[in-house]
Amino acid sequence: MTKGDRVSFTFAKKTMEGTVEQIFPKTVYIKADFPKDKGKIIKRKIKDVK
Repeated sequence: MTKGDRVSFTFAKKTMEGTVEQIFPKTVYIKADFPKDKGKIIKRKIKDVK
């Protein structure tokens, strides 16, 4: 997993896609587009991201 990769994650019991912005040893920051909030940054654990 590197910066700019497309990944899927769960949000509100749905699977969404986004791009990796920052990577740390146990966490990853993902930039995703929500219907009312474009470009939102989401923080997830690496083990929860596919």
